[in-house]
Amino acid sequence: MPRRAYFERAALEYPLGKEILKTLEEMGVDIKMAGSHNRITGIPGKTPREAYQEGKNTMVVGVRKTLEFQTCKPSAHFQLPLATSCPGMCQYCYLNTTLGKKPYIRIYVNIEEILDKAREYITSRQPEVTVFEGAATSDPLPVEPYTGALAKAINYFGAQEMGRFRFVTKFTNVDSLLKLEHKGHTRFRFSINTPSVIERYELRTPRLPQRLEAARKVYEAGYPAGFIVAPVIEYEGWQEEYRAVFSELRKHFGSGEQLTIELITHRFTQRAKNNIMNIFPETTLPMGEESRKFKYGQFGYGKYVYPPEKMAEIKTFLHDLVAQSIPQAEVEYFV
Repeated sequence: MPRRAYFERAALEYPLGKEILKTLEEMGVDIKMAGSHNRITGIPGKTPREAYQEGKNTMVVGVRKTLEFQTCKPSAHFQLPLATSCPGMCQYCYLNTTLGKKPYIRIYVNIEEILDKAREYITSRQPEVTVFEGAATSDPLPVEPYTGALAKAINYFGAQEMGRFRFVTKFTNVDSLLKLEHKGHTRFRFSINTPSVIERYELRTPRLPQRLEAARKVYEAGYPAGFIVAPVIEYEGWQEEYRAVFSELRKHFGSGEQLTIELITHRFTQRAKNNIMNIFPETTLPMGEESRKFKYGQFGYGKYVYPPEKMAEIKTFLHDLVAQSIPQAEVEYFV
């Protein structure tokens, strides 16, 4: 539940915008109007930490005008922009680099227009299948009760012979999505980590047992399912804790038939580090540049990653762990 919400005036020209306004008014949320969802003023917060926290408690309802989709390697061909930001407060989140000092949650009311644009991309790439990622700049599940955007997208892609949809979440409110006609065209993934990483760094998100229970529901509903293990962080006892995580996966999902696994090691940019230290000065995130290798990413900015020998060690360990615990699961990539 947001503390405040801003509505772009154009959003109220859409039925969904009017529905969201009514819902928030009934909840007693403070409502304000705005000219553009990209330029919001008036969110309180005198210090970087206060600004961040108040941004995370602010919802902005707007019309997505930019309908050119960004690429989304390595998980998909294109991003599907259903929302921006999320209420979680993960200290390492790469969006700390891109969303500014007050990372408010943006939701869009023109979902049908966004999906129509997706159809153009699908048509342009035929006869190849085109894959869209719905969580590149957000976690769309926490705002699903307001937008219904995931349900619309899942139903839409269920009817697309040459289109596929995938998204990832740390949240657990999956019940409204379990009986949709997904036709196996949506891959529903959960971001998981060790209890230590979740408790230290993934603030205001469900714990591991709750995520695994939600994932079990999704798996039993016939969705293609998967897990992103990210960010993999090296710390004292890390190998034992990751072994315990995969032991839990074995208990819930057997040999891992039809599961996918994505493995992403911890990395950070200088800009993100500066923001993190301002917002979470007490953080214990390992961000010493001297123990990392500087590398340019796909969007042209530099980031600090584990050095090659450490990456090789982590890769071998995790691939062996998957093979031993859930041998039928497919590791899609390691970065």
